Amino acid sequence: MIIDGKAVAARVRAEVGEQVRALAARGVVTGLTVVRVGDDPASAVYVRGKRKACEEVGIRSVEHHLPATTTQAELLELVARLDADPTCHGILVQLPLPPQIDERAVLEAIAPAKDADGFHPFNVGCLWTGAPAPRACTPFGVMRLVDEVGLDLEGKRALVIGRSNIVGKPMAAMLLERHATVTIAHSRTADLEGEVARADLVVAAVGRAEIVRGRWIKPGAVVIDVGMNRRADGKLVGDVEFAAAAERASAITPVPGGVGPMTIAMLLANTAALAARSAG
Repeated sequence: MIIDGKAVAARVRAEVGEQVRALAARGVVTGLTVVRVGDDPASAVYVRGKRKACEEVGIRSVEHHLPATTTQAELLELVARLDADPTCHGILVQLPLPPQIDERAVLEAIAPAKDADGFHPFNVGCLWTGAPAPRACTPFGVMRLVDEVGLDLEGKRALVIGRSNIVGKPMAAMLLERHATVTIAHSRTADLEGEVARADLVVAAVGRAEIVRGRWIKPGAVVIDVGMNRRADGKLVGDVEFAAAAERASAITPVPGGVGPMTIAMLLANTAALAARSAG
């Protein structure tokens, strides 16, 4: 089974649209504000995609595009204003930031109750302790894909390849929450092949083209490929050798068209949830 991330993301957006319309009926206009600093081309494309998705579901989208010369103090001042703005329910500061700005300081300045990305340390702590809070969008989307294929994680071996704060670590927490037996591996893991071969679920998010060979996959395993790598010939590939892995896996995400569309969809879900919470 090839997992169609675009189709699942469309269903999530439809669900969010219903939530947003229900809030609007109560006089609450759900609002997401995106802050972009500089002119990184990939960031510009991603922000345009977010705005289009917001328009589709009825979320009011506002963008603050600041020059690359913006100081950390200026950016923190803007975040403080957004924290105090009752019409803004979700704040997202697009990464990467220019080198003169401390990324951690900016992310920590966002009010946890407006943290649409789920990156604030308070919300990360809520995830690990089981308290409700916005969740990092990409692993949140992975969980929805796992649910879509009907994989019962209880007692299953789940392997997360990658240990970033954005994907790997919150991914492990979400899988533990579902009672999976979780292993975190990475590019320096001594026996990556052996770890993959034992896993009922493989989530690859290490950022190395086809580091996971198809022959390693346990027959019948579910494979979620978060990687997005461009080869020398210009082709986009994931962290998993797709064709060979697809012959052994029971379900697998393609690259592109798998996890990618889910990230923005779950951002919208987080924003709607934050708006609902602020409205009581």
